[in-house]
Amino acid sequence: MARQVARKIVESLCGLALGAGVAAGCAQEAAAPLAPPPLSPACEAPAGDIAAPAQLPHVAAALRRGRLRIVAIGSSSTSGVGASSAAEAYPAQLETILEGALASVDVVIANRGVSGEVASVAAERIKSEVALEKPDLLLWQLGTNDALARVAPEEFEDTVRSTIRWLKDNEVDTVLVGLQYSSRFSRDSEYFAIRDALQRVAAAETVAYVRRYDAMRFIAQNRANLQLMARDNFHLNDLGYRCMAEHVARAVIVGLFAKRRPPGN
Repeated sequence: MARQVARKIVESLCGLALGAGVAAGCAQEAAAPLAPPPLSPACEAPAGDIAAPAQLPHVAAALRRGRLRIVAIGSSSTSGVGASSAAEAYPAQLETILEGALASVDVVIANRGVSGEVASVAAERIKSEVALEKPDLLLWQLGTNDALARVAPEEFEDTVRSTIRWLKDNEVDTVLVGLQYSSRFSRDSEYFAIRDALQRVAAAETVAYVRRYDAMRFIAQNRANLQLMARDNFHLNDLGYRCMAEHVARAVIVGLFAKRRPPGN
């Protein structure tokens, strides 16, 4: 029954005006049930607080080949600081989720997180990682350390924008994973400036954007009994990484059927 429901969801999505790039592969994708995996009760949030999806043409092509290669790059939220084990870091949990959601597709995620890294350093590393791993998709978690290091928002924006354009030229899809929420930074104007810059780039470059700040804030404000943070109230715990993985998975799956967003939306 679950597979039939998933197939109907895919068929209904394929009936929408999705754009030639995605619609061309819809019939093949429908053969392998593909629908956003359900969220854990603790991780539920409004769709608009989870992600702004965008088309992922290279991911769609990889699914038709039966093998999806992903590089997850970022700082401590990617490397998994605060998790009880490497298996609880978000890229490892995401790989399991996508393997379950993408029937008959071999999903391989390389975790390339480095604690404390800012966007300008990651941008240089991205080029070597793409050359080595040849991914179809790059998950770039960024912004928190730039805000804490007081990197100028204009400099941050230029770095992210130029890197996304380089990835497009090299036929790699991008999902940007935004800043985390913490009550420690709820009134930090520098934090908001970096968050706003990242949102602008994602909209202007029409790349998927995981609204981590908004989703985490919603959960914190509506489920006070849940704890997504480790004892330091800065890094995530296992549940926090679970929610992060589920929200990124939602952005990836929905992105396969996303309409092209007009610039600025």
